[in-house]
Amino acid sequence: MLFALLWWVIIGLIAGWAAGRIMGAGGGYGTGMDILLGMAGAVVGGFLLRLLGLYSGGGLIPSLVTAIIGAVILIWVSRRLKKA
Repeated sequence: MLFALLWWVIIGLIAGWAAGRIMGAGGGYGTGMDILLGMAGAVVGGFLLRLLGLYSGGGLIPSLVTAIIGAVILIWVSRRLKKA
């Protein structure tokens, strides 16, 4: 259980950093917030892709791609809300 949580945090950290680079520097909250959004994005991405039937889990690369997709979505939404 503890190992799974640690693994989720590491994937989220990497995904948040990568998503922050994908989304660019303009209008963001900074690297720290991008990393936190990446950790939440791991959950959101997994939920959305499972809902669409595009993700069945398993493996480092699929988990990382899923987390990056979720993080990009969360960063995009948070930046739109910040501008509003």
